[in-house]
Amino acid sequence: MSPQVSASNMKAPHVSNTKHRPIASFHPSIWKDHFLAPIYEALEVEDEVKEEREQLKEEVRKMLIVVVENPFDKLKLVDWIQKLGVFYHFEKEINQVLEHMYVTYKNFLNDFGDEDLNTVSLLFRMLRQQGYRISCDIFSKFMKNDGQFKESLRGDTRGILSLYEAAHLRIHGEDILEKALDFTTNHLKKLVADSTSPFTTEIKNALKWPIRKALPRVKARDYMVIYQQDPSHNDALLTFSKLDFNILQKLHQSELNAITRWWKDLDLPRTLPFARDRIVECYFWILGVYFEPHFSIARKILTKVTAMTSILDDMYDAYGTYEELEILTLAIKRWDISMVNLLPEYMKVYYKTLLELYEEIGRDIGKDGKSYQIHFAKEAMKRLAESYFKEAEWLSKRYRPNFDEYMEVALDSSGYAVLATISFVGMGDIATREVFDWLSKHPKIIEASTMISRLMDDVMSYKFEQQREHVVSAVECYMEQYGCSEEEACVEFNKQVAEAWKDINEACLHPTTVPMIFLMRVLNLSRVMALLYVDEDGYTNSKGRTKFLIESLLVDPVSL
Repeated sequence: MSPQVSASNMKAPHVSNTKHRPIASFHPSIWKDHFLAPIYEALEVEDEVKEEREQLKEEVRKMLIVVVENPFDKLKLVDWIQKLGVFYHFEKEINQVLEHMYVTYKNFLNDFGDEDLNTVSLLFRMLRQQGYRISCDIFSKFMKNDGQFKESLRGDTRGILSLYEAAHLRIHGEDILEKALDFTTNHLKKLVADSTSPFTTEIKNALKWPIRKALPRVKARDYMVIYQQDPSHNDALLTFSKLDFNILQKLHQSELNAITRWWKDLDLPRTLPFARDRIVECYFWILGVYFEPHFSIARKILTKVTAMTSILDDMYDAYGTYEELEILTLAIKRWDISMVNLLPEYMKVYYKTLLELYEEIGRDIGKDGKSYQIHFAKEAMKRLAESYFKEAEWLSKRYRPNFDEYMEVALDSSGYAVLATISFVGMGDIATREVFDWLSKHPKIIEASTMISRLMDDVMSYKFEQQREHVVSAVECYMEQYGCSEEEACVEFNKQVAEAWKDINEACLHPTTVPMIFLMRVLNLSRVMALLYVDEDGYTNSKGRTKFLIESLLVDPVSL
């Protein structure tokens, strides 16, 4: 749509009969009013529980700062603190431990285990996760002269699993880690097939969601079971982790209660019945971006915006006519409440809600509508609407773009640039104008995250979308341009996703262009995609695995 179109010459289009609309068959919300139950309204944590957590927290802190004879013991402690999801309590102490380890790791390996695959792999992964540029050459001692890993390593299951996890921190050009990933993946798959290994459950989980691509909050529940079964586990750390999980769960339930009430008051599922009613799934999505208590306002803001972008997606994708969408796009670009009179009735309520939400965001963060944070948030939404409209234009004209042309638009329509922008807005004044300027220049980590989002989404959803009138997907565009099969296209996309993860890993190594706290939001957005879209579109079709994931984080407490 040309930006020169005059609003004064436009009239609200007549709403055509729904049988001419590309309506999708989305299942209704599976949660309904579940989180509106009184039990979620005024959740409080008993003073005794808070006191016990604080006492255990101090015990764990002392374990982190005490001098130990073998530094590997401290490294394993940090690893479990991270795996159990309580790392946010000890960021300063963890930073100190890993900084010291990075400075002294060569001496450490010489003294305590440069021949032990598990030790070396754990050290590498922990330092890479922290952003240190530790060389993958430390694995060369485990390779033969022909450049392949030694077959004798196959007897070391724990070491193989640890090397597998480390290999997911690879960046471009690290052939050793490429070989490590192939070697360990093949061996771990054989172990699962044999089903005799005591690590079978852990291996299955790792093969689907390695630590680098997994959400810490989701993994924490699995690791609590694994840690408890370890004879060497520390009771104080285990109990602290369980208490902390349940305390945070009550906070999250309370937040979801308030957000669900906001959603119900808007009544959008009734007024816009063609759209996906997924407010609980939206909150779960954003819980993956940040679960820590100090990001409460950020979760509220980003969940609401995510829900609104989901409806906008369905409005362009599964209901609106070309004429209606043309006016809606102009209205969003103008961002002026007077434009509401030009919209058809069903769009008016959405448009008003969108503008009111951004005013609410300004109040939540203590900024007026003209602040740079709100400005960037609006601009991101405008670009999203324009990308949606471009795809609607293709569909209207029966135009089939080539793969490159499709991706240029589809990376924007993935919505991930919007979510990244809004995730920063909710973080307050630490998100400076310089951070938003960096974000607006489409840095490689954002491009990588949107690539992961778009390709994983298209692979899992395109068959469902093509059951109705719908714009072509990346799969179809690639097949047509390169004359290949669906399977070959998906194999290529998996390669591109793997390359995008390397870009993310590279961007998280020191020195970073922006503070790590912002890069973690982008990393976590990518992790959500890896969780929800690994075997299915777990957002659109949320009755399966997604339901159980939500129950594990937002319904069922951990047994103490």
